[in-house]
Amino acid sequence: METLSPTSIRPFDPLVVRADFPILHQQVNGKPLVYFDNAATAQKPKSVIQALTHYYETENANIHRGAHYLAAKATQDYEDTREAVRQFLNAASTDEIIFTRGVTEAVNLVAQTYGRQNLQAGDEVLISTMEHHSNIVPWQMLCEEKGVTLRIIPITDQGELEMDAFAKVLTERTKFVSIVHVSNALGTINPVKEIIAAAHRVGAVVFVDGAQAAVHLSPDVQALDADFYAFSAHKVYGPTGIGALYGKRRWLEAMPPYHGGGEMIKEVTFTKTTYNELPFKFEAGTPNIGDTIALKAAFDYLAQWDKQTIAAYETDLLQYATQALESIDGLQIIGTAKHKISVISFVVDGAHHSDIGTLLDNEGIAVRTGHHCTQPLMQRLGISGTTRASFALYNTRDEIDTFVKALHKTLKMLR
Repeated sequence: METLSPTSIRPFDPLVVRADFPILHQQVNGKPLVYFDNAATAQKPKSVIQALTHYYETENANIHRGAHYLAAKATQDYEDTREAVRQFLNAASTDEIIFTRGVTEAVNLVAQTYGRQNLQAGDEVLISTMEHHSNIVPWQMLCEEKGVTLRIIPITDQGELEMDAFAKVLTERTKFVSIVHVSNALGTINPVKEIIAAAHRVGAVVFVDGAQAAVHLSPDVQALDADFYAFSAHKVYGPTGIGALYGKRRWLEAMPPYHGGGEMIKEVTFTKTTYNELPFKFEAGTPNIGDTIALKAAFDYLAQWDKQTIAAYETDLLQYATQALESIDGLQIIGTAKHKISVISFVVDGAHHSDIGTLLDNEGIAVRTGHHCTQPLMQRLGISGTTRASFALYNTRDEIDTFVKALHKTLKMLR
């Protein structure tokens, strides 16, 4: 895969960046769109959209099995993306990169292959209070089937993991830990390296949900020593319906396939099937070829800027918005961890979050409302849901000013 040389890194200017995202240049309800729903899905630059169009216009073919030019070209581009993912996560080999539909499928894959094969009655799986439903339900299903106990790491009122409690609940019975790197509802950055090291000391295997972390933190799976790590492309400015699971080779080689069908086999007879080598053992059927190829365009796009520069800019947006919201009477920010990424969730006295979201939409402002697929977290915090604003590299302070002004107008109508 071609990579940008250091001389290709260019100065970061959010106003220049905004020009690369066609969807941002429109009006909603007669007002300029302010898109603050990036934790749900990020918008796509023109280069990603063009890569998807280019695939269907010039090289649409099934991959890995064809002998003709289009099949060979599509296969090469598809596998170039796998190498791009390997570099993005700093995995040791492309054999450790499995394409999935996203983090949800990745969690289910690990639960139904590694979990079903290795966990038994009396074992314990450990997750946290702040997990997304996709990192709760698959483990509940497995626990019910296998007689395994699901244990929960509690959190503080500020939305941080109670690490002393984690140390107590982590025992020799703990065989698997599945933890979110960054909370989608709170923005909390969890100390996953510390959690992984502690889990390994008791012999437990660790899956990390990197859905929110991947675009902000540039995770290094070898430095973290993660056993499994997953992310979704649509949160890193790539297409929907595609993502990747990293797994250490020794686990992937020992795990049974998740789906059966074409591509994941070496030889099939009516009496026995021999499975394919990694990573193809876990990629049955015709994959999401076009969107996978377009994902590489998202990585190439992000490679234009220094990662630390973007991270500092997003931190500035978070701090600027936090200060502005804290000045609003009756507003409480939910999730005040010391280490956060660009997510602000809040509740307001006398105003329901769904009403806030609807009225902000009237002003052209897109935010997310509700429980954010974290109902157990909301129950722990004693609330039904929040209004959530989440920021990306194309957002600006001016947009935050517009948002805060619209929020004041909204609250006057509701209280």
